[in-house]
Amino acid sequence: MLYEMLDTEGLYVGASTALNIVAAYELAQQLGPGECSTLGFNIVIESVPGKTVVTVLCDGAYRYQSRLFSKKWIESKGLSGAIPGHLKKYSVLD
Repeated sequence: MLYEMLDTEGLYVGASTALNIVAAYELAQQLGPGECSTLGFNIVIESVPGKTVVTVLCDGAYRYQSRLFSKKWIESKGLSGAIPGHLKKYSVLD
């Protein structure tokens, strides 16, 4: 999600924010149909009257850039397979 937010929204978020966005998305799916928007990041589901899911973008990636954008670190944690191909362009540090 952290790479997705950078790619689609231009937001340089940290791991905690990315986790918050994923949790908000999953909660929105559990609550049922509706349209959920996170600063332009649109997740389309059908409407649930009276239900709103909100999350906090609580950190930036600048504190984690030596890890989250490092090919070596990502590979050492076995995470390279978890990153979709079109987003691998963001793991650029060696």
